[in-house]
Amino acid sequence: MFYPTQLNIPLFGWIGIAAAVAVIGLAVGFIVGKLWRKRVAEAKIGSAEQEAERIVAEAMKVAETKKKEAVLEAKEEILAAKKESEREIKDRRNEVTRLERRVASREEQLDRKIEQCERKEAQLDNKIKENTARGEELEAIKTQQLEKLQELSGLTVEEAKAEIIGQIEEQARYEAAMKLAEIEEQLKEDADEKARSILSLAISRLASEHVAEATVSVVPLPNDDMKGRIIGREGRNIRAVENLTGVDLIIDDTPEAITVSCFDPVRRETARLALEKLIADGRIHPARIEEMVEKAKKEVELSIKQAGDRATFETGIHGISQELVKLLGRLRYRTSYGQNVLDHSIEVSLLSGMIADEMGVDSTVAKRAGLLHDIGKALTHETEGSHVQIGVDVAKKYKESKEIIHAIEAHHGDVDPKTPIAFIVQAADAISAARPGARRENLENYIKRLQKLEEIAESFPGVEKSFAIQAGREVRIMVKPEAVSDQQMILVARDVAKKIEAELKYPGQIKINVVRESRAVDYAK
Repeated sequence: MFYPTQLNIPLFGWIGIAAAVAVIGLAVGFIVGKLWRKRVAEAKIGSAEQEAERIVAEAMKVAETKKKEAVLEAKEEILAAKKESEREIKDRRNEVTRLERRVASREEQLDRKIEQCERKEAQLDNKIKENTARGEELEAIKTQQLEKLQELSGLTVEEAKAEIIGQIEEQARYEAAMKLAEIEEQLKEDADEKARSILSLAISRLASEHVAEATVSVVPLPNDDMKGRIIGREGRNIRAVENLTGVDLIIDDTPEAITVSCFDPVRRETARLALEKLIADGRIHPARIEEMVEKAKKEVELSIKQAGDRATFETGIHGISQELVKLLGRLRYRTSYGQNVLDHSIEVSLLSGMIADEMGVDSTVAKRAGLLHDIGKALTHETEGSHVQIGVDVAKKYKESKEIIHAIEAHHGDVDPKTPIAFIVQAADAISAARPGARRENLENYIKRLQKLEEIAESFPGVEKSFAIQAGREVRIMVKPEAVSDQQMILVARDVAKKIEAELKYPGQIKINVVRESRAVDYAK
């Protein structure tokens, strides 16, 4: 065995040799590694290229397969689409063929119908010609017959038409009268008894005075010397009274009395109270007169308010505006045909409530409408217009209900009543005004009204005589039996009633009684 130490080489030399050997070994190893890695890499590259070529070859094969499959599928779809289109074309051709046959059939039918229509048209033309000729013949025959009829009857065509129309009108009036009588009879059978029962019950339940209180306009004097004191020096006292109260003092030869004249009953009452206070006091001069007039005005206003409160208390009506209560109180100093309007309003209110109870209607509303139905009469001397329209305006002003406003508007027939309350108030007003002793009128107006009733009744054709009886509550009409039939009597009574309603003013209602009497007269010789 060889040992390095056997050579005669220093230690550091051996170290250098070992280092050189190591370096050489590393270099050789590096070169060998490089070569090995190159060979390995080349081997891997070659393998990868082979693998890539294999993959590409397989991909080409797959692609070629897919291409063939796609081509086959496309060919199959094209073939199926071709078959479907051929089938649709065949179906369309069959449909077109069917439609062509149908159109041809329709054309044949139309041709046949056209031929039929042409034949019918020709037949109609022939018939029209025949009818025209026949119509000319008939017209000629008609003309001949008309000439013969005119010759036999002695009437022209127009005269004959007028006579026929008159007969038709007469027949229509006869049938209308019969139907009207039948309807009225049928309605009266049920309504009369019920109405009489309700009204008689309401009248019997209400007991009121039969004589109305009159407004006093005469002031009594303790002696005739008081007249001179009331007149005063150069008439200053009487002028002061008249200027402050707005009345006329009539001092005439009437012993121990002075007449107070004024269209306003409130002013007249104020003057009366002032004069009574002056007479009782004895001191009569302008300053004292002014003081007494003011006191009298306050007393009258207080009495008006108390009268309104009394009316609402007696009727049981609450919630009325204080202004309406004052207007009600003013009715105490108003009269209608001698009947005190406030007492009349209270009576109508109570009657309306009783009738409403019997009919099953709200009695509170009925009583309220009855109490306010103549409220316009409190302002008729201050405002233009009828008391009905004034009352409607006042009720609207103080927010009364539409039902009450309509009852006020309809209570004299200015408009047709449309609610049960309106009918009830209208009936209660007629009952209160028409009962015996309720109202009065002067003799001259009374006679004129009776004469006018008879004149209206006798103005109708066929009326022989007429008589106003029962103080103008009934008109008895005697008709000529040869001029008015039993059925026409109904129309005569209705026409007379309508004319009386249009031309006359009267309290309550008037009965129209038509009498047709046939008499047979002979003489024994």
